[in-house]
This record gives sequence, C-alpha cells and structure tokens, in this order.
Amino acid sequence: MLYEVGDIVRTKKVHPCGSKLWEITRVGVDFKLKCLGCGHVVTMERPKALKAITKLEKKYNENEKDNKTS
Repeated sequence: MLYEVGDIVRTKKVHPCGSKLWEITRVGVDFKLKCLGCGHVVTMERPKALKAITKLEKKYNENEKDNKTS
C-alpha cells in the first residue's frame, strides 16, 4: 500500500497514552509517525512501520489543506 505524508493510520499496538491513531510526517527509507493522542514522534524503519500499520484511517487530501487555510 502506498502511504503519503499527512495520512492518518491505525497501528496494531496501543501507544502508552491510549491512542492507536498516528499521522505520517515522513515517508521514505524510514517512516516518521506522530501520535494523535499526545503528539509524541516516532521514527521506524519502513518494514517495521508497514508491519505495525493495520489500517489507513484517512487519506491526506490536498483540497482539505487548501480549504483550511482559506
């Protein structure tokens, strides 16, 4: 599956703050994920991140960003 910066994903394990939702802030050899519960940022190797992600909750939409700033 193709992930992009800004996508919201669900992971297998719960973060200590209780959230399972993360925002992808970097995609490449490594994934950088930001917890939507507490804002903690985690960097993972791509294979580990792909294994941890169970579901794409919300696809990033460029139009939504434009509507928020207008």
